[in-house]
Amino acid sequence: MNKKHNFSAGPCILPQEVFEKSAQAILNFNGIGLSILEISHRSKDFVAVMDEARAIVKRLMNLGEDYEVLYLGGGASLQFAMVPYNLMKIGGKAAYVDTGTWAAGAIKEAKKLGNVDVVGSSKEKNYSFIPKNYTVGSEYDYFHCTSNNTIYGTQMKSFPEVNTLMVCDMSSDIFSKQVDFSKFDLIYAGAQKNMGPAGVTLVVIKKEILGKTGRENMLSMLDYSQHIAKESMYNTPPVFPVYASLLTLQHLENNGGIAAAEIRNNAKATLLYDEIDHNPLFETFCEKEDRSLMNVSFKLLDENKKEAFDNAWKAAGISGLNGHRSLGGYRASLYNALPLESVQVLVDVMKSIK
Repeated sequence: MNKKHNFSAGPCILPQEVFEKSAQAILNFNGIGLSILEISHRSKDFVAVMDEARAIVKRLMNLGEDYEVLYLGGGASLQFAMVPYNLMKIGGKAAYVDTGTWAAGAIKEAKKLGNVDVVGSSKEKNYSFIPKNYTVGSEYDYFHCTSNNTIYGTQMKSFPEVNTLMVCDMSSDIFSKQVDFSKFDLIYAGAQKNMGPAGVTLVVIKKEILGKTGRENMLSMLDYSQHIAKESMYNTPPVFPVYASLLTLQHLENNGGIAAAEIRNNAKATLLYDEIDHNPLFETFCEKEDRSLMNVSFKLLDENKKEAFDNAWKAAGISGLNGHRSLGGYRASLYNALPLESVQVLVDVMKSIK
């Protein structure tokens, strides 16, 4: 079977090595004669997987023992509720910046648990830019932002200085570029955008920020402290997605880490954006300064060329290029595992449309 050029926004492309090792683990994990799908999560073989999966995150992020790493279920969408439940004080309030569909979802959930001020928003211009020049004072229990907006193709190039806790949803650009992760008190990310298969969510949290909301008798499954105490195994964890995420992070670490990934990702994004900027048939949806390195959302300006373009990219073995249903157009997701060669194939197709 010929391998497709996979531009899907998620579940995403993963390194071929991860597929091969994962496939072998499904048949016979660690040579024990059992599949990873059937072993106990309390077995020494899987406990070793979970321990290393947590440790490698801190190595890649250069974080110390004051941070804890969790692998949880429920997707990033569950974190929309867990963050305010664990960080917003009773009677308190939080600051959010609204940069897209998923940021808006986080705001909606937080409002169910307390007061929320939206300190910046690009909603009125269809999320075509990243809001800037807002201030976040100490009157807030925390500030929440979304680093990359998968649908609209915008990305935060820097993060504000705030006088409170900093929380970030990094679902679609985590491990793709160098960031001072120590600026953040809590980071969360659905794995299926850049670090593994669907079914597990990464949470990185500074332990000292917990237990200050005034809530008593917290719901155990929503309490970060419970999950920390049980080392991500308060309940049965999503065993296979955790293992595949570990393999993905090992592949990243063995290939130059985040710094090397950033160089590769910059090259891919530059190649595609240069073609969009110089080809009169195409245009992005967002402001140039806020363009995402991970998700390039763009449109075809001549609808009469749509059939020819669609037929051409499909014939070239390209998959997952259709834009999100709420925006339309096209979207090329350039996650870590996507090779530069795949971007070149897309660019060649774009050049061929006359």
